Amino acid sequence: MELFKHLIYEYKKGVKDLALYTCESSDKQILTEILQKMKIQYHIDNLGEGKINIYFGSNPCLKIIRGFSSKNLDRLTPYEDFILGIMLGYSRNEQYNRLLGKITPQKTCW
Repeated sequence: MELFKHLIYEYKKGVKDLALYTCESSDKQILTEILQKMKIQYHIDNLGEGKINIYFGSNPCLKIIRGFSSKNLDRLTPYEDFILGIMLGYSRNEQYNRLLGKITPQKTCW
């Protein structure tokens, strides 16, 4: 719960445009009530096995998340994975290298 509160703090301060919190499905109600009370937009993906991903933050980021090809993070395309990492505020350089490690020259658009 402390991590969840910290992610809200970072979002509210403008440090992050998007946050991702993975938790037990049983925590869904209390966490969504907190987000609703704070008027923070969110999106939930059920992962199965009693787990969920709660994305929260800016509406454009959430729209992009909803358009992803898969709800399972390990099945995202290399480009979706890159976009998600950037939106979550991960190191841009790490994301560049991660993307380049996942694509082959034939899959690039340049």
